[in-house]
Order: sequence, then C-alpha cells, then structure tokens
Amino acid sequence: MAKCDFCGKEVKFGIKVSHSHRRSNRTWKPNVKRVKAVVNGTPCRVHACTRCIRSGKVTRAV
Repeated sequence: MAKCDFCGKEVKFGIKVSHSHRRSNRTWKPNVKRVKAVVNGTPCRVHACTRCIRSGKVTRAV
C-alpha cells in the first residue's frame, strides 16, 4: 500500500545504529496519501506521495 502510483516511491529498508553501535533493522516509509485525482480523463482514487502532490504531478479532482 505504501507506494506512490506516480513516481514509484516505496518503503526503504536499512539499519538503525544506536549510540553504543548496536544495530537493528528499520524502515523508512514514504508520506503517501489517498487522493482523488484525474487519471486518463476520469476521476479515481490513487495513492500519491506528498512530493508529487506538491510538485503538480497529480491533478486533483474536485
């Protein structure tokens, strides 16, 4: 679910390193919103990250 339909941004995995250098797995999740947008001339609900919404890649349907 956490994937942008426009740019393909999705969950990234990495390692959290504490002050004592103990390592554990962690994730970075994109800020994805479910918005009503115009796709191919018809309004439908899509998942879009806030960067795509802000930059104008997503045409919002009213």
